[in-house]
Amino acid sequence: MNTIVKHLKADAAAPALLERSALPPTTDTLRQMLPLVTVRDLRVAYDERPVLDGVDLDLFPGEMVALLGASGSGKSTLMRSLTGFAPVSGGSVRVAGHDVTNLARRELRTLRAEVGQVFQQFNLIPRMSVLKNVLTGTLHGAGAINLVGGFSGAHRRRALELLDRVGIAHKAKEPARALSGGQQQRVAIARALMQQPQVILADEPVASLDPKLADSVLALLRQIAAEDGIPVLVSLHVLPLALAHSSRIVGLRHGEMLVSARTCDLDAAKLAVLYDEGDDHDDLDA
Repeated sequence: MNTIVKHLKADAAAPALLERSALPPTTDTLRQMLPLVTVRDLRVAYDERPVLDGVDLDLFPGEMVALLGASGSGKSTLMRSLTGFAPVSGGSVRVAGHDVTNLARRELRTLRAEVGQVFQQFNLIPRMSVLKNVLTGTLHGAGAINLVGGFSGAHRRRALELLDRVGIAHKAKEPARALSGGQQQRVAIARALMQQPQVILADEPVASLDPKLADSVLALLRQIAAEDGIPVLVSLHVLPLALAHSSRIVGLRHGEMLVSARTCDLDAAKLAVLYDEGDDHDDLDA
């Protein structure tokens, strides 16, 4: 590993909000100092082809971490490994107290219920109302309940509160397909929050949005991380968005982690190490 890479990985063990204080730490501060996600020496291979090689990652309460890298760098595989969807061949993965690499099927379902996910294509049910799309976030714990009207009043009130929080409560009765892309992504975020997640994973959540909408969605995710103490790991393609909205940046190239540092210590020039000369550099300039 060259000198610049060593420098970029040297300062990333804890979020900036945990800088030293002259006062003894409170219980809440101590909780913030413990990562909710811990990945060590993670290796993943498909058909004996290495996809991730020796990746380390910590996610702390209240921070939003941007995950960067060119196509094929392993970003999506890293996210899938946090919910047990990737074939881990070595290393350890712990998420919200779960040892992901040693979970039975029922325990995996519990883990996945505790991880809110936001996707590039929203994954909403187009003909279903906005409110019912959000309510589907409770299905993991709702028992034998249906989408026709079986959700409890408490669930409905919470769903409306979350829609108000993300700014689209006035769209609650409309079908999801009637909303703009930015509005649909806000519905998806509200649905993830219905799970009362320990962690949020957002895989390219603004790739299909225009720059203004992308900025507002990322600002919303960062606000949720800070206010709710939920770590958010967000995979991004556009460097300026990562630099504007993240607490820390983690960067992959060819399955190896080359960057793990506070965002304030980075810029586009330092992050160029993540991209080969032959890569599309639109994300460096956007």
